Amino acid sequence: MIPSELLAQQEQTQQIFNIVMACVAGISLLVGGIGIMNIMLANVLERTKEIGLLRAVGATKQDIKLQFITESFVISFLGGVLGVIFGLLLSEVIGFYSEWAVTWSMWAIFLSLAICMIVGVSFGAYPAIKASRLNPIEALHSD
Repeated sequence: MIPSELLAQQEQTQQIFNIVMACVAGISLLVGGIGIMNIMLANVLERTKEIGLLRAVGATKQDIKLQFITESFVISFLGGVLGVIFGLLLSEVIGFYSEWAVTWSMWAIFLSLAICMIVGVSFGAYPAIKASRLNPIEALHSD
């Protein structure tokens, strides 16, 4: 093969690899978002009396939403930070054993954290809205 053909083939292979990795990342974000939603919905169910008490002593629906959105933000931020740390360590280990040059950029790290937090807050919005709509009297009577 001619070197220009080899280069074109390598670029095509790299594009396919990038598409596959983007699909894997998208699926991971979707699964993570669903996990955050399930955790937050379980929190709403477990803390129904607490939500009712907060509403009874003067907390607004907005206060309850903000509390649950903040919790989903923190969960997604911590998960994103752990994911970045694990990804960086794994890429360095793979690079060491395969003798490949590994590069990463701060821009990509910040972008991945931002997307992770957006997904976490987006999937945490439904449980937050559900918690804020609880009737305080019914919430206090729940078991």
